[in-house]
Amino acid sequence: MKAHSDGGWTVVPVQVRSERYTSFEVADFARVTGREATWKLTPVDRIDALLHSDLEGSRFEYSAQSVEGISLSWVPRTDARIGTAGKPEERGSANAWTHFTEALLIEVMGEQDKVINVTRRDLGSIPRAAHIVISAAPLSRGTVIIENFGSAELSENVEIIVGEQAELTVVTSQEWADDAHHLATHFAAIGRDAKLKHIVVSLGGDVVRVNPSVHLKTEGGDIEALGAYFSDAGQHLEQHVYINHNAPHTKSRVTYKGALQGEGARTVWIGDVLIQQNATGTDSYEQNRNLVLSDGTRADSIPNLEIQTGDIEGAGHASATGRFDDEQLFYLQSRGIAEAEARRLVVRGFLLEVVQRIGNEELEERLNLAIEESLNRSLIMASEAR
Repeated sequence: MKAHSDGGWTVVPVQVRSERYTSFEVADFARVTGREATWKLTPVDRIDALLHSDLEGSRFEYSAQSVEGISLSWVPRTDARIGTAGKPEERGSANAWTHFTEALLIEVMGEQDKVINVTRRDLGSIPRAAHIVISAAPLSRGTVIIENFGSAELSENVEIIVGEQAELTVVTSQEWADDAHHLATHFAAIGRDAKLKHIVVSLGGDVVRVNPSVHLKTEGGDIEALGAYFSDAGQHLEQHVYINHNAPHTKSRVTYKGALQGEGARTVWIGDVLIQQNATGTDSYEQNRNLVLSDGTRADSIPNLEIQTGDIEGAGHASATGRFDDEQLFYLQSRGIAEAEARRLVVRGFLLEVVQRIGNEELEERLNLAIEESLNRSLIMASEAR
């Protein structure tokens, strides 16, 4: 046997999601051209500095209140917990991993429910790397909320380690300024009979790409991955969700919902679910819904499901992208509600399914107000354009 004279026959493409090349070193990845499978839907020219420049890796500024049962500290990159939840599969994540000097460690302990808000504002225009480790001790209960505002040029990795029988909720909200660029990979390792609720809310920024990568390596692990996003004119919001079932009797539910309005508004959602051969009894379902509010927008929605065993409870996926339901608008307008207000009510109701499952009333209310502000701004711009 020998290679065909036209070439390429010795190169075997990656067939399984878990077989992608991984490395902690950015030098092990080629420069990004935009033709790669993981980057082909991303405006790589707008985030070139985060992909190809040396990044500032010192501590970032944040604010957080003191909460009993949750501790925050800075740890060196040699800490034993770093690198246990996952490994970069692409250059952006590897570049952040190569350049950070210390990681922010958030430790959740104790069986009583508790909530902490970690807020970052105006990280500046210098391309920056960051690393966060969220560790939930066995049997612990807690919610960690990471909120982002202002300007930033940020590439980061977030590792989430959920101990045996722990229940952890992690919420990240991207409400950046219009000039911000943010690349983030969230790696999660879920222990035996443990549960993680992971929620991504993206409402601001020029280019925002948040990729959860969840590994169910022990029996009884449970992940609920939720996302809500609103893309305005010229804004690019992207999510690649990867759920790896690699143990018996694990469960996953993925629900992402987004809305788009304005010329050049763009969203990308890719959902990869892999059920490996030893993951018998798996129960999995993923779905993505997009609501298009105006012309000139684009929503890419790509669900993928790989199953290597027939001994499962169930697995499925769904995707839908469409415009307003004219009957809903007609009903509301027939009750005396103006068209602009009717559209606002429909969008709020559409995204509410995700927001109301956060489980924190204060944050839910604030995010509802943020969505309302985004809708108001979009409707004003659309009215001025007409």
